[in-house]
Amino acid sequence: MVQKSRPPAAANPPKRRGRPRAYEPEVALGKALDLFRRQGFAATSLDDLSEATGMNRPSLYGAFGDKRELYIKSYQRYREEARASMVEIFRQEMPVRQRLERIFASALNIYLSGETGPRGCFTVVTAASEAVGDPEIRAMVLDGLTELDKAFASCFRRAKEKGELPASADPAALAQLASATVHSIAIRSRARVSRKDLEAIVKGAIDVMVGAKP
Repeated sequence: MVQKSRPPAAANPPKRRGRPRAYEPEVALGKALDLFRRQGFAATSLDDLSEATGMNRPSLYGAFGDKRELYIKSYQRYREEARASMVEIFRQEMPVRQRLERIFASALNIYLSGETGPRGCFTVVTAASEAVGDPEIRAMVLDGLTELDKAFASCFRRAKEKGELPASADPAALAQLASATVHSIAIRSRARVSRKDLEAIVKGAIDVMVGAKP
């Protein structure tokens, strides 16, 4: 019986392409950020991150590195988004009271967001805990705190130059008070204090910083 001859195999068969990524890195990073904000670093496992992002461990490692690297990338993403939400408020010309009211309202929008409840501030609630033992995260936290102090100080300096504050006003001291108010409402929002009560705290702090409305 004569066998049919087969065509010769190609000398260099085409290589199969690897499976394309079934995820969007920015979307996955946002999911990881949400999880870290809600649970913190220590309480978030790789299995938790895999479930939240829809990525298995090898994919997570390949895209973001280990859990600590993913945490740092998430914190950087948070700071970028928080900065973007407030930068125009700091830049625009407006009375100092109106500027402070808008800044604190924007902060509350961030802190009270979350599908399962208020998540507070990543810096104050989550990153500050990791800063104790991690020099890189500590440097990021300090940089974030300093950046906020400087932004508020610039705000109060402009107000002083425009005559909205008395000549005796200390922009640096007022900036630290404003930052402390931000941190306070961040913690209280995490404890599910109502927005109405948080807004009352903000109003009292603004009255102390720039004077009560006549």
